[in-house]
Amino acid sequence: MLADGTYDAIKAMILDHEISPGEHVGIDELSRDLSVSQTPVREALARLESDGLVSKIPLRGYQATDLLSVQQFDELFQFRALIEPWAASEAARRSTRRDIEALEAELNRADRISQSGASSTYADFVEHDTRLHALVAHASGNSFVEEAFIRTRCHMHLFRVYKASADSEGDEDLQGEFVRDMFAEYYQSGHRPLALSEHEAIVGAITGGDGERAGALMLQHIESSRQRFIAAVEALNAKA
Repeated sequence: MLADGTYDAIKAMILDHEISPGEHVGIDELSRDLSVSQTPVREALARLESDGLVSKIPLRGYQATDLLSVQQFDELFQFRALIEPWAASEAARRSTRRDIEALEAELNRADRISQSGASSTYADFVEHDTRLHALVAHASGNSFVEEAFIRTRCHMHLFRVYKASADSEGDEDLQGEFVRDMFAEYYQSGHRPLALSEHEAIVGAITGGDGERAGALMLQHIESSRQRFIAAVEALNAKA
């Protein structure tokens, strides 16, 4: 449990940019800050390396990975557009009752988030996004597809892009308020977010056994996400 808590704490520091992209990650410093020995810190960093959030530099230790480049972003979404529509289509054909119950429970959880009245629900919806897409991949019945999706850690990387963009809202080079304008409709608390509506449509097609529609809706959903993020990725890379 100590190792898990240390991993969660360091991951949160990276996602929230307390540890900036490209910044050196000091084992001694983290051990002191988190009041733990170096052993759970080293174990956590090894796990974060597999997540793609830190990289090991010979003779220097670890550093937080850079944000997605434009090329990496394009490649990530090309990959998603290939496997996730297929997974949704297969889920409509092969999902079990337990799969359906898990998907519906996740939608109910997301609905509670949208009705919470919290000033910011983006982080909660990122977690929901991750769970929902992983459940669809699992429901496809193909363990290799499920593992391939999980290993992309795509939502963690997109959350880092969002945070970097939000932190730069006053920067004219990053088009100022575009984060608020582009993401509010999709994740804003206080009304039904577009993200939840899209997820409900996908799950509805899966539970209805309509594989063709489930695949088409998933592809539209992924393209919608790509369009929201591409401006942020391009602007952040131009600034760098």
